[in-house]
Amino acid sequence: MVATPDGLPPLRQVILKHGLWARKALGQNFLLDLNLTSKIARQAGDLTSHDVLEIGPGPGGLTRALLLEGARRVVAIEQDSRCIAALAEVANHYPGRLEVLEGDVLKLSGTDRLQAPVRIVANLPYNVGTALLTRWLSPPAWPPFWETATLMFQKEVANRIVAAPRTRAYGRLSVLAQWRAEARVIMNIPPAAFTPAPKVTSAVVQLRGLPAPRLAADAAWLSRTVAKAFGQRRKMLRTSLKGIAPNLEDRITSAGIKPTGRAEDLSVEEFCLLSEALRRS
Repeated sequence: MVATPDGLPPLRQVILKHGLWARKALGQNFLLDLNLTSKIARQAGDLTSHDVLEIGPGPGGLTRALLLEGARRVVAIEQDSRCIAALAEVANHYPGRLEVLEGDVLKLSGTDRLQAPVRIVANLPYNVGTALLTRWLSPPAWPPFWETATLMFQKEVANRIVAAPRTRAYGRLSVLAQWRAEARVIMNIPPAAFTPAPKVTSAVVQLRGLPAPRLAADAAWLSRTVAKAFGQRRKMLRTSLKGIAPNLEDRITSAGIKPTGRAEDLSVEEFCLLSEALRRS
């Protein structure tokens, strides 16, 4: 047996033992290089005094790295029942430090099992990554349950999260992420690092929650305004936002914004002013 840093079997052996072939329907691409998963875990910062929420642990590569790097406790949510036995072996190796919840993360948050302070670290399944990030960025109250979120996405999605106004990648995710957090891409990961290899490069984004949003705004109204504006991003705001509120052009103007402007031209702060003007209408 090849020696591993934590004394557990190599991940390829775990996959063979439990029949854990990646399922496209679950958005699975397993990261088997324990040196790489350890690097991601270290990028999340000092975990010794934090609980960690992990989504989609699969055979447990990143889970093992988080525990090896000293995470106080890891709560991992896994939908694929085939992985539960493999993760139980990791839990037995680290008594009292890993809790695995089986279920759909879109229906099971796991936050009630965490004790502050909390960091999120995850190689997110491609099919739920954007929905999860939006949920974590849009709670009614702020700050959220997490301090930082170190998350892997397709590189295209990562670029959208950190994009600046008047760039092609700038959109709804950019505004929601940058309204309440500092976001940066911390590493790129090539397709060959995964099993099976996806057709796209991946990237790890780190978000650090701000103590307060950059500008006061209602989370639901901001999300609605941004989604509608970017739904027709090449059209003027007076057209893309049609139907969202009465006296639309007057509302847009009252926010100090030209109704003939376009979504991609507005800063995060301007979107906050606009959504509040529409809400008050």
